[in-house]
Amino acid sequence: MATNQALHKLVEALGVLPGVGGKSASRMAYQLLARDRAGALRLAQALSHAVECVQHCELCNTLSEGKICSVCSDPHRDASRLCVVETPADQDALERTKAFDGYYFVLMGRLSPLDGVGAKDIGLERLFDRVFQHSDSAQPARTRSVTELILATNFTAEGEATAHVIAQALKGSGVKVTRLAKGVPAGSELEYVDLSTLAHAMVDRKRQAQG
Repeated sequence: MATNQALHKLVEALGVLPGVGGKSASRMAYQLLARDRAGALRLAQALSHAVECVQHCELCNTLSEGKICSVCSDPHRDASRLCVVETPADQDALERTKAFDGYYFVLMGRLSPLDGVGAKDIGLERLFDRVFQHSDSAQPARTRSVTELILATNFTAEGEATAHVIAQALKGSGVKVTRLAKGVPAGSELEYVDLSTLAHAMVDRKRQAQG
């Protein structure tokens, strides 16, 4: 009896996607091959093109089609502020808020000793090199010294540990290190907020303006 090796390989390949188990990968494979072959070809072509063309930005380490990404090449951004995030997706989320106009550095991960992920694996040396670049009027704005480093790693155990290590490394450097505030999401009701978030919101409370 002939085996369908091509189908099995496709299922295995789809299974590398985050959150996709064996059953989900099988459904995707059957959907693409049985009902949407044109979509399957578009997916294959787009993935192949992306793998060939997308690389890491030489300055911030995010994903980019050029050596320097569009954010790092924008001279109108605030070069004194550098925001550290874990992934390109985190950077994209912050960009969509339109609340930050500085530059970024993407770690492409977070410290996790249990998984064998150390400082060298997430590019902390490159981050510190970026922070301590000196001002040079002959260079574009993106190479000037950073005065504030914003730690926007996730509020997980690993993310908090990564933020702590970075903050400790910059202690006494003269660089202002800040952390994203934790609190209750806008529009939410307290009874539905998880206890950890609610506790952080109380600890990090701010003075309410009066009149």
